[in-house]
Amino acid sequence: MDWDKLRIFHAVADAGSLTHAGDSLHLSQSAVSRQIRALEESLNTTLFHRHARGLMLTEQGELLFGATEAMSKRLEATSARIRDSEEEVFGQIRVTTTIGFGSLWLAPRLSHLYKKYPDLNVDLMLEERVLDLPMREADVAIRMKEPSQADLIRRRLMSVRMRLYATPAYLEEYGTPQNPPDLQNHRLICQNSDSFQVNAGAVLIRELMSYNVKRSLTVNNYFGVLQSVVAGLGIGVLPDYLMDDFPDLVRILPGIESGEVPVFLAYPEELRASKRIEAFREFVTEEVIAYRRRMRED
Repeated sequence: MDWDKLRIFHAVADAGSLTHAGDSLHLSQSAVSRQIRALEESLNTTLFHRHARGLMLTEQGELLFGATEAMSKRLEATSARIRDSEEEVFGQIRVTTTIGFGSLWLAPRLSHLYKKYPDLNVDLMLEERVLDLPMREADVAIRMKEPSQADLIRRRLMSVRMRLYATPAYLEEYGTPQNPPDLQNHRLICQNSDSFQVNAGAVLIRELMSYNVKRSLTVNNYFGVLQSVVAGLGIGVLPDYLMDDFPDLVRILPGIESGEVPVFLAYPEELRASKRIEAFREFVTEEVIAYRRRMRED
């Protein structure tokens, strides 16, 4: 299969237009059209539905685009690894972690990384699904459990516990629970039972619900839980790392908390020598050390 034709096909599929693809490739629309037509003839299939609003991939085109997309990502990763042999830290690094940890702990601290490495571009991939690092779906992962995949370098960063928090204004209006049964007089804000979450958090929520909690608000991630708590809607089940950035929240029922949740940083063995990975790993480690120090002081 002609690599040049595949490159042109990928550009057209990505742009949805012969004209826009031609602009990005510095080719005329007719030249792009000829290459697409030749590729379709060589494969004996139609890759695009053509209509007035542009181009749409056929089922066969979707299959081919999936392959060229994977090729493009691998080439970008290979290019970045080659550039890693230089002294400067630049290029893209794809980091995957959970929505809660990524949006509430990691993202607010990235300014420290950019200040040191302004030419490093972070692609922050926030989702609960565990991405496959050996298959290069991401370069680095921060996970709430030790990774089980082979050929990964892993480092334990910190531990997290889920605890109960509320705003001073909420407690002033509705009172502070003195014991677990008092929770039945409050609205409990937590992740819903169908959302992906660490087992320790789910166990704690089931325990809290056993105290005959009548009113609740469930959200599918900790970011939503936090916003609801800050808005004064009730008492929330939240990870303790939030107290570093939200010190005004008041911890409720100090004797109640989840089991310990380990937080691991992991990346593929093949990226051991990557300067981008080294820079990100050192950044996260420094931030965790600073976080631990502040927690001890508090």
